[in-house]
Amino acid sequence: MLPRLAKAFLIQQVRGVSAIANAEPTGPSIQTSIPGPKSKELRKEMDKVHQTTSVRFHVDYEKSFGNYVVDADGNTLLDVYTQISSLPLGYNHPDLVKVASQPHLITSLVSRPALGSFPRTDFADGISHALTSIAPKGLKAVQTMLCGTSANENAIKTAFIWYQAQRRGGLGPDALHLESCMTQQKPGTPNLSVMGFEGAFHGRSLCMLSVTRSKPIHKVDIPAFDWPIAKFPRYKYPLAQNSAYNKKQDQECLADVEAKISEWKRRDNDVAAIIVEPIQAEGGDHYGSPAFFQGLRDITAKHGIVFIVDEVQTGGGTGDFWAHDHWNLSSPPDIVTFSKKLLTGGYFYGEHLRVKEAYRIYNTWMGDPTKLLLLEKAVEVIKRDGLIEQSRSVGAEFQKRLGELQASSGGKLDQARGRGTFAAVDFPSGSLRDKFVELAISNGLHCGGCGDRSLRFRPSLVYTKKHMDLTFDLLDKTLKQL
Repeated sequence: MLPRLAKAFLIQQVRGVSAIANAEPTGPSIQTSIPGPKSKELRKEMDKVHQTTSVRFHVDYEKSFGNYVVDADGNTLLDVYTQISSLPLGYNHPDLVKVASQPHLITSLVSRPALGSFPRTDFADGISHALTSIAPKGLKAVQTMLCGTSANENAIKTAFIWYQAQRRGGLGPDALHLESCMTQQKPGTPNLSVMGFEGAFHGRSLCMLSVTRSKPIHKVDIPAFDWPIAKFPRYKYPLAQNSAYNKKQDQECLADVEAKISEWKRRDNDVAAIIVEPIQAEGGDHYGSPAFFQGLRDITAKHGIVFIVDEVQTGGGTGDFWAHDHWNLSSPPDIVTFSKKLLTGGYFYGEHLRVKEAYRIYNTWMGDPTKLLLLEKAVEVIKRDGLIEQSRSVGAEFQKRLGELQASSGGKLDQARGRGTFAAVDFPSGSLRDKFVELAISNGLHCGGCGDRSLRFRPSLVYTKKHMDLTFDLLDKTLKQL
């Protein structure tokens, strides 16, 4: 592994980064079944030292470029799954490879700082260039974290801290609060809750599982907080032909939110925050309308509840930097969390939520400066190359083609939907969806499922029309084999 990496960087230095830029394959190439013999052997070796129950195949990252992933057996696949929607520029983008070889990234990697106490001298500049430059409207303050789960976890802690401070007239905890919290008694340990939604996914930590309702296997055997779970819209598609039904969905779900806020208030367990995804990705690519989300914003404002928008999977991937931009909210969310395509975890927040006491929002790493340095360059490339605009243009055609594929599928596909290239379509059953994914991979298209029976698409921002054309050729081929 290391000699090959060293050789790759030597080639880069000799030939320039254009050598890597031109390294993307012209199409898929399948040499073996997937997983192949080498992947199976590697999994057997890995199983001796690490859990492997979720491993699909091993990847040769040194040979993967652009929109193509290469596995341990040399199979080359067009990747519209991209490490579960977390590669903004595809594999081994030359600009990112060049940054990775620079001294300031190497020192960040070798001497990783405890950012909460000993940040690098260039950390504030990195925040400004990488994150402040793409901040959601109305939010400038930002806190980096390790991943999406830790971003959501600390966003909720921030909401609780603010909510309790309001109860104290804006003051910090007094001696009684500090003493009672050590025995998990009131007032220092209050009864507070966070509202999530049916079908939501926010992470797998103990706290996040209490607002997650995507798959039972994530939650089974794990204790959970007694927190409310509200209904989330389940639309029919095409939207234009089902507007009355979908509007009723919005109304019923918003009424359920109000009812549960009141119910938990009666239980002396105030809803301090509501956390919601713009698109319930892991749960099956379920969408809400701008009217639904504006209704949520109105409800949170009325009740003094912190409004958290979880953009961990949608950030940077729906034809805009932020999926919530198209809601046209009357006031911005209080908190917007991110990770995946933004490489580092974290959250933007309103200035009113800034925590005043040290060590309340804290851990050793508080993020990773190497990821921030990569994101800074990724943002520069995204703006330089017009990749958001490109994904919007390609995405419009993608949605059209997905609808056409559904129409010609003979009933195998239903509910085609999406924003940009962030898209999904349903199968009659989960088993048929799983069989399709297996066949598609064997044909050279790496894709994945979500929810009970949905196929999801999560290509990178360097995904172009030629990649889209090939995608639909492979989808059509696979459907005919199903």
